[in-house]
Amino acid sequence: QVQLVESGGGLVQPGGSLRLSCAISGGTLDLHPIGWFRQAPGKEREGVSCMSNTDGWINYADSVKGRFTIFYDNATNTVSLQMNGLKPEDTAVYYCAADYAYSGNDCPPWGYDFWGQGTQVTVSS
Repeated sequence: QVQLVESGGGLVQPGGSLRLSCAISGGTLDLHPIGWFRQAPGKEREGVSCMSNTDGWINYADSVKGRFTIFYDNATNTVSLQMNGLKPEDTAVYYCAADYAYSGNDCPPWGYDFWGQGTQVTVSS
């Protein structure tokens, strides 16, 4: 069974940076897409960035374009999210997720079956 474990969250000032990492274990054969999602209190979980680790496509939410970068390390089976220029609005629990069968090129939470436990990101001065 695929397992995902996030790390790297924390408290950062506006304009600062954080790098989230997600270790994937349990096998990655035919596993795609992979992505990062976030959920703030009282809000729906939303896709932040997702990608195909086999086909090369990458999508970003409009709110993070130009600030966040997703990347996958094949050697370590790790998906990371580099977050620059952080804003208070980015405060949320961030989750990594993956799927075996979802055929879309986007980041709907319902399209992903395997989820990590989440890591808190707080952007505040």
